[in-house]
Amino acid sequence: MLATRHIARSVFRNVLRPVASRSITLESAPDVVFPEDALRPPLTILSEDETVIRDSTYKFAADTISPLVREMDDASQLKQSLIDNLFEQGLMGMEIPSEYDGTDTSFMSAIVAIESLARIDASVSVFVDVQNTLVNTLIISLGTDEQKEQWLPKLATDTVGCFNLTEAGSGSDAFAMRSTAIRDGDDYILNGDKLWITNSGHAGLFLVFANAEPELLKTNPKKAYKGITLFLVPGDAPGLTVGKKEDKLGIRASSTCPVNLTDVRVPASAILGEYGKGYKYAIECLNEGRIGIAAQMIGLAQGAMDITVPYTKERKQFGQSVFDFQAMQHQIADVHTQLEAARLLCYNAARLKMAGQPFVREAAMAKLYSSNVATLATSKCVEWMGGVGFVKDFPLEKFYRDCKIGTIYEGTSNIQLSTIAKLLPY
Repeated sequence: MLATRHIARSVFRNVLRPVASRSITLESAPDVVFPEDALRPPLTILSEDETVIRDSTYKFAADTISPLVREMDDASQLKQSLIDNLFEQGLMGMEIPSEYDGTDTSFMSAIVAIESLARIDASVSVFVDVQNTLVNTLIISLGTDEQKEQWLPKLATDTVGCFNLTEAGSGSDAFAMRSTAIRDGDDYILNGDKLWITNSGHAGLFLVFANAEPELLKTNPKKAYKGITLFLVPGDAPGLTVGKKEDKLGIRASSTCPVNLTDVRVPASAILGEYGKGYKYAIECLNEGRIGIAAQMIGLAQGAMDITVPYTKERKQFGQSVFDFQAMQHQIADVHTQLEAARLLCYNAARLKMAGQPFVREAAMAKLYSSNVATLATSKCVEWMGGVGFVKDFPLEKFYRDCKIGTIYEGTSNIQLSTIAKLLPY
């Protein structure tokens, strides 16, 4: 089970701090001692608390989630009992401070938890990911005291949130959105249609981006983004409706639905952050969220390898195990190397974010590369397992279906390439 909250709240936050006069010995790797002039430990060496969260989350996933994966995938539905359990384990409010009933862990702890969950089920992983890296983080960083007191305890204990940005005409071009927020006295009236909204089928809180100056779309389209504002909208707000769940190729248990806003009235106090700064918040938040998606893809690829490589050692052909063929060893070694490289990119981006350093390029590289590696790893694993990799009685075909979304959501691979190109140090 996940570490108790009082353990998680003591999360080790000094991994990146320079050390001037002492050696570092990490409790999670007692044989590793770093010299006095070392600035930071190796990326794959986790703190004791990060290690506990990684391992206990994986155990929880293997024990509790694994028996439900096939049923939830077939039904395209997360079980409510599992959602309740995710809250009970503290996984839905990992960075929320303890004063708001959160687990009060670090961003890196959330990343390794997302990775561990994806080794068993990518649908559960993204459910936890969106809550932590998009919804919670925005309220933690932008919310007023009143907004934090109203929403953070709920998000930590029983309320699912969702991030409403994408529309039919604004996917990669997110700021071409047509949703509007028209001032009416002390309120705003929201109208618009959102698409592909993860977690919307379970959400009690909707973070909605809408343009409060829609006239700019006609008079000065290049400046229209300056009207985009972020609103906190309760799930029971009159006029807010969630449409039919999409019938998807992969991550089928994760709810992905359209959201309609028809004359939804919210007070001006529902604005999260500053008026007209929604475009800025979306960019910054998605940069962080891409590290979470990278972790999901790495965990997914690792889960496929966890099943497949032992199988190749047990499966006998031509008088020896499949693994003992040199061609097979070389393929497995190549994929494993690329998976480890993806993990290093992801952890590096997470550590940079925690240290308050620029991480946009690194997050884009991590998301791009890890989704490519997940595509490669799951495809190869299906091949290596032969016929059993192609049937639903074994979990490989689900990993294969689940991986494709990694190249699409929270910024397509082409968007990541454009971001990286703009930030090259040349």
